[in-house]
Amino acid sequence: MTNNPSATFDRKKSVSQLLLAIFLVALAIRLVAMAFAYGSLLDPARGHYAFGYEFGRIAQSIATGHGFSSPYPEPTGPSALVGPGYAYLLAGIFELFGVYTPASAIVTLTLNNLFSALTCLPIYFIALRIFGPTVAARAGWCWALFPYAVAGANEWVWETVLTTLILTSLLLYTLHLESSVSYAAWVGYGLLWALSALTSAVTLSTLPFFGLWMLARQRRNGTNCIGPAVVASLVFWIVVAPWIWRSSHTYGRFVAFRGNFGLEVMVGNSNDSSRPSDWNVLPGENHAELVKVQQIGEPAYMAEKQQQAREVIEKHTLYYTRQSLRRFVYAWTNLWDIPPKWSVDGSGIPDVLTYSLISFLAFTGLYGAVRTNWSDAIPLVIPVVFFPIVYYLTHQDVRFRHPIDPVIVILAVYGALSLRGQQAESLSRANNL
Repeated sequence: MTNNPSATFDRKKSVSQLLLAIFLVALAIRLVAMAFAYGSLLDPARGHYAFGYEFGRIAQSIATGHGFSSPYPEPTGPSALVGPGYAYLLAGIFELFGVYTPASAIVTLTLNNLFSALTCLPIYFIALRIFGPTVAARAGWCWALFPYAVAGANEWVWETVLTTLILTSLLLYTLHLESSVSYAAWVGYGLLWALSALTSAVTLSTLPFFGLWMLARQRRNGTNCIGPAVVASLVFWIVVAPWIWRSSHTYGRFVAFRGNFGLEVMVGNSNDSSRPSDWNVLPGENHAELVKVQQIGEPAYMAEKQQQAREVIEKHTLYYTRQSLRRFVYAWTNLWDIPPKWSVDGSGIPDVLTYSLISFLAFTGLYGAVRTNWSDAIPLVIPVVFFPIVYYLTHQDVRFRHPIDPVIVILAVYGALSLRGQQAESLSRANNL
């Protein structure tokens, strides 16, 4: 049977129109929400610290000629607290539109909303490739309307929304490379992973497993990607090596991307366990801690926190294990207090029920996908299983799961269709795309 060029063109045109409609609706909803949200970034308290918190402070330092330093309300010297990707993006906005100005707030949130809306595109093509057009279209629309994505894009002046777009694109890229031996394509893959690592190093938790899946698929397809993969790895290390060298030089010891793991452990394992994250542990919220950073410098301060974290894990193992299990439950249900309170502050019963329902549908979809064709479903399993691990071990917040929410949405749509007794397209490859 020969393909009908006219039918193929009409199909591609229809898909393009659908994607444009999803993107425009997603962006419009987010921009409307922005009109009610951007004013919160202009609070002058503590020198506009609420505008990006540590990222905002480092961006201010860069934009004013003081380099990558001082992530807290007062100067504290050179820093390796966060990755450089989003910090330099925010610094560029400050240089063009002013530091902590209304124009900068509007541009920052507009970019956030653009990143969030664009995430609809890889969501659609991932779902299309694995589940077919019905799931793809519905997943795209669900993301356009997804309340956590709409709210997050207008609340988090952080790398979260950009990381979500990059990680979802990397998942799609991984699916594309399962049979590719193109050096150009693999170089692009290495570059995108480098951008991801410099934006949020947590995404690297999925890289080895994506790589193993691609090697297995290449072997099954009778192709060999070892050469292109080696080149992609070299490209990755060439791009990230200067930042690792700079961070290690700043701290006087080896630092891979970020040097604050110990501090993050203490945020989730302090004496105050009433919340998933005790933000008062941070120097940005605790003046005594800020003074200590100023006195001994960030490298020594983070070394001290690393030691404290080690003592918590070794000497209070049962407490640490219990907190980690609570964080695991919280990641998928938003449940921290038992019983949960009736409130609308993000941790009450309505939010717990909503979050739990989404997770239930997602795991239902994941079970169905693995049961139908486990090999094709593995790329969806990888981020769900491995990405949140670092947050189980440190501390939790709703935004920490957001980079894998696109996968959750895809799986939830598939799960919902399965529960309704509909036959969502079987796991098959969309070879014509």
